Order: sequence, then C-alpha cells, then structure tokens
Amino acid sequence: MPDPKGFLTFTRRTPALRPVEERVGDWRDVYQSAGENLIREQATRCMDCGIPYCHNGCPLGNVIPDFNDLVRTDRWDEAADVLHATNNFPDFTGRLCPAPCEGACVVGVHGDPVTIKQIEVEIADRAAERAKIVPQPAGKRSGRSVAIVGSGPAGLAAAQQLARAGHDVTVYERDDAVGGLMRYGIPDFKLEKWRIDDRMAQLIAEGVRVVTSCNVGTDISIIELRERHDAVLLTCGAQAARDVPATPGRQLAGINMAMEYLVGANDVVAGKLTAPPIDAAGKHVIVLGGGDTAADCLGTATRQGARSVHLIEVVPQPPLERDTLRNPWPTWPVLLRTNSSHEEGGTRVYGAAVQEFIGDDTGRLCAVLVADVTVSTDGRFTVTPVPGTERRLPADLVLLAIGFAGTEPGPMLDELGLQRTPRGTVGCDEDWQTAIPGVFAAGDMRRGPSLVVWAIAEGRSAAASVHRYLGGQGHLPAPVTPASMPLMIR
Repeated sequence: MPDPKGFLTFTRRTPALRPVEERVGDWRDVYQSAGENLIREQATRCMDCGIPYCHNGCPLGNVIPDFNDLVRTDRWDEAADVLHATNNFPDFTGRLCPAPCEGACVVGVHGDPVTIKQIEVEIADRAAERAKIVPQPAGKRSGRSVAIVGSGPAGLAAAQQLARAGHDVTVYERDDAVGGLMRYGIPDFKLEKWRIDDRMAQLIAEGVRVVTSCNVGTDISIIELRERHDAVLLTCGAQAARDVPATPGRQLAGINMAMEYLVGANDVVAGKLTAPPIDAAGKHVIVLGGGDTAADCLGTATRQGARSVHLIEVVPQPPLERDTLRNPWPTWPVLLRTNSSHEEGGTRVYGAAVQEFIGDDTGRLCAVLVADVTVSTDGRFTVTPVPGTERRLPADLVLLAIGFAGTEPGPMLDELGLQRTPRGTVGCDEDWQTAIPGVFAAGDMRRGPSLVVWAIAEGRSAAASVHRYLGGQGHLPAPVTPASMPLMIR
C-alpha cells in the first residue's frame, strides 16, 4: 500500500548537478548521486495508480509503481530485481532517456510528476555498488547460434536476452569497441564509458562473443554470416546524417557533421587521440539543431574552450508549461527543456535558419547569414524566411545536428537485396523478420532515429521472435510487437 499522502507531503526534488565552473573543466559525469533519504522521499510521491499510465509511457513497460514502493520501504535489492526484469540497462536509460514515463505520470496531471528517471538510475547504481548486478549464464545450451550486427542498445539487449536463453550469440561491431552511439556519439559527461564496459563484462560472462573492427558487408559477407549462424539480427542503427546541401556555401571548410565532431572528441577522452580532429577551441561555433545531439555539441564545445556557441533551431521556442488543450496529459509534453549543457553557456536561437554560409578568401567559413523563419506543417514541413530579419553571425565552425535520415545504405543491404523504406529504415513483419528468412531487424534500423529506451525495447522484442524462430523452449519476455510500436520519434 503506497503512502496516500506522499504526493501531497513532498514536492518534486532532484539532486543538484556538479557546479558549472567545476564540471566544464573535465569530462566526468555532470550528475551527483542522491542521498537515499531524498530518493525514498521522491518514491513516496508515487500513488500506485489503479491505472498506471507511466506503464504506457514507458516503451519497456517498466513496473514503475512496484519499484517505487520497494524503494520507499528501503528494499533496494528487490527494486533492482523488478527493474531489471523489464530493462536490461537501467544505468543507460536512467541517464540518457528523456523519461516519457514522467510525461504520463498521473501525479503530473495537476502538479510535478514523480522523478521516475532519477529513481531508476539510483536503483541501478546502488545495485552495482552492492555487487548485485551479476552474470546470469544459461543453465543449458540450445545448440543454436545467432549473429547480431551492431552493438548499440538494441543489439546488446537482444544479445543478453538470447544468451540467457541458451543460444550462442556473436555480436559483430564495425568500430573498435562496442556501444554504438552510446560510446562514440554521447559525451562522457552524460555517460562515462566504463559503464558500458561493465555491462559488456556481464554479457561476456553470460556467453556473448564480441567481434569488433568488423564491418559486415565489407570485412565479412553478410551471406557468409547467414550461413555460419542459424539466425541474424540487424541492429545497425540509423546513422545516415541529414545535410543541408542546397544552402549556399555548404562546400566551405569548417562545416562538419555533428557525429564527426563528437566521435573525435570522445576518442580524445578515451585516450585514443591526443587532439580532436575538429576542435572548437577559440572559435565561434554555430550548431544547427536543437535536440540532444545539438546539446552534446554545445557541452563539448564549451569544454574545448569555444569563444562562443549559438544553437539555431527552425521551430519556435516551446512553451514553459504544457498546453492542456493541444498537448493534453498523458501525451508527451512539448516543453522548453534545459539540460546540463544549456546551463553551461551558449545562446539558443529559435525560429531561425541559416540562409548562407559565408567564406573568406581562402575558402574557409567565417560567418553565417541567419534569418527568422515561419514554419508550416500543413501537409509538409515548409520553412519560409521573414524578409528584413537577416543578420550575420561570426562562425569559424558549423556543426550540423539536424537529425538522421535512417540506416546507412551499403554493401550489406545490397547483398541481402533489402531495400530501405522511404524513411530510410529496413522493414520487417510481425515477427521482426525481414524479407529474407532468418534475418531480423530491430532498433533504429527498423524504427528510425529514436530513444535509447525504444532501442532496448525493440532489442528485447526481436530477441523473443528470434528465440521462437529457433524453436526455443518457453517465451522470452517482450514488451511490444512491431504493430504496437508507432514509428514516430517521441
């Protein structure tokens, strides 16, 4: 029985971040661990609703009221068991997920929602500190093998589920370490990479084999891979970046894709490089885009010592409070969100777009021409400049963080004869199987660019289908099916 007055007794509180002046001087996690009293207090705000809409908000179907009440009553180990029953990597989602569960929290109808994301990450961290996150190898082997191409959250979640079911799992990764965008596209101040390494140690102990620096379709034929294994699961992500080729001056030196920039910066932090290939130090930086990747570029540029940073986004500034008529609960609230990078500096410019990249005599970028714009979504997304609003901003470095256009084309898909959809994804049927028998697809590769929590949910569901395809005994837990997973970016 929950505390019926908990949400009335306590207000929403989250632990303070490390001071700005301290954290911009390093690449460590910006968050500070919360005290157990604070987390128990926040868990007490959960009403254990008769119809917990947070379940619907969470793609994984996390049993949120249950683990909240276990935290409230100081049963942390049981809370970790409940959480891990539906989420393979709560230490990732608790740091990287924007918490759609909180947008659907019933307490949030007339107040501030429960701090579900913070409670989740504290449960996971305390379980790790108490050595409660241990390998769970299968007691019996199935004799069947699965190849998983791609080691992002979808691939790793599927690998763990299938290995625990007794299958021989091999993960093939084209980079030199596993993790996908979690490792190379997300800065350490949001997710320190030792956390990925710890989880990989768990998976390896459970029997997962990892082959890195192997680009399937180039270093090894996907057809050969299909012949080696009883099933193949494609979880290659959606890293085909959107560009602005029609903008005058796009060819100038100094204009880069956001991922090119973030990968180089992460390699420096990891000790693989002594200096970043693209450095913001002392430069006027323009970031096009307003999502998480743009914010990651801002935080990275700040730490590198940028002279100034402007984030330019075409849409108008979102409201501070939910529009209850056009954006009612429990839909995902469209609000102005300020994360740690925004607190550290930079200027956010809404309702504007770059009209021209301006170069100097050497062919290098030196400024951008920006204008206010109006946006129409009537039938198609149309951006119209407002006459007379043009102004020039100094720019030595422009980073394009305007999203992704789907999974990357290449020899792997060509070998299989799989065509990308108009959204740049790979289609599959109700059992997550592509048009090629025994070849499955999941994560951003099937869904399009989305959230880490959706990737894990897709990996778990695809693993359940692969398990059935292999004639596995029993049923692997699966939160959703393709038909129930809307192909929208929340």
